[in-house]
Amino acid sequence: MPHASHADAAQVDASQAVAYQAGAVIALTTVPVGTDTTTLARALVTERLAACVSVLPAMTSVYRWEGRVEEEQEHQIVIKTTEDRVPALTERVHALHPNAVPEWLVLRAADGSDEYLSWVHDSVTAGDETSSEQPQDDEPADQKGEKQ
Repeated sequence: MPHASHADAAQVDASQAVAYQAGAVIALTTVPVGTDTTTLARALVTERLAACVSVLPAMTSVYRWEGRVEEEQEHQIVIKTTEDRVPALTERVHALHPNAVPEWLVLRAADGSDEYLSWVHDSVTAGDETSSEQPQDDEPADQKGEKQ
């Protein structure tokens, strides 16, 4: 195995320091297929609890619950946020989640680009942008900020 130079080690230490300072985390949960994942994702982003919520395609989960082995079709939800938003995010996800005991794992980001980490931080920092994020139901689709 090649030895890393001191410069390489310093570069790794600097990038880890940036990730740590930004406090970026990835939170994971699953929801049963049929759950309105878009509403869940939009609520977390609109409320600035998450910078981004990715909903993965349906998958099969096998797990033990109340003494039995269960199998269910679920969506994995990947939530990008900051460490300081985790308590409020945890409370909100548990309030919105259909399961009595939802999967809830929070992982610290060991590294990330400065630009991405800054974007995550800025996206969950308080600001008054909710009025532009919530279109009125009576507005035409082309005026709701949808991508063309």
